[in-house]
Amino acid sequence: MLFRSLKTKKIMGLFDALMGNASEVSSHKVAEEFAPILINGEEVVKSFRLIRDMFVFTNKRLILVDKQGLTGSKVDFHTIPYKSINHFSKRSNGLLDLDAELIIWVKGSDAPLIKEFRKGENINDVYKVLSTYVL
Repeated sequence: MLFRSLKTKKIMGLFDALMGNASEVSSHKVAEEFAPILINGEEVVKSFRLIRDMFVFTNKRLILVDKQGLTGSKVDFHTIPYKSINHFSKRSNGLLDLDAELIIWVKGSDAPLIKEFRKGENINDVYKVLSTYVL
């Protein structure tokens, strides 16, 4: 029975990712993967996968991971120190909209960073964590 529930959970996580939901990723696994770019005393707190892209929240910064191209072989790691975020917003037709965008304004940038979500429910998880570290 336990095997089935773990298997079902993995399948649902894959389904959520394919549908555009931000699914939470194990902080321990992400910390191992990101070890080469983390500084002393930096810890991965939460991370979310959105199809191929990721939001990685550490105790010091937000790392946006953008996989590019058809194969995803080219990866852009965009670091945003929390103190550099002027403001951020969630754009949708309501709290539980099917399509939503997370918009982040960074000091020194003319244009905001925009990440699209196909289902708005799980944008709220990312929005809450961002709120925790910016506010």
